[in-house]
Amino acid sequence: MDNGLIAIAAALAIGLSGIGTAIAQSRIGAAGAGAIAEKPSVAGTIMILVAIPETVAILGFVVAAMILLMVRG
Repeated sequence: MDNGLIAIAAALAIGLSGIGTAIAQSRIGAAGAGAIAEKPSVAGTIMILVAIPETVAILGFVVAAMILLMVRG
């Protein structure tokens, strides 16, 4: 039973951070496409803004790994 709950906690850490990242990137991407259409010189800035939410997904993975490793360690 405990191993199942630990697995669910790790899955929630990855899943919810992935969903949050997807929502953020979809909105940033849509706004960024419009901004690049009007002013192509902002393409570099938009690329950085699209990449920033990826840190949330990476941190979700790190938290899930920490949950799993703390139980085994």
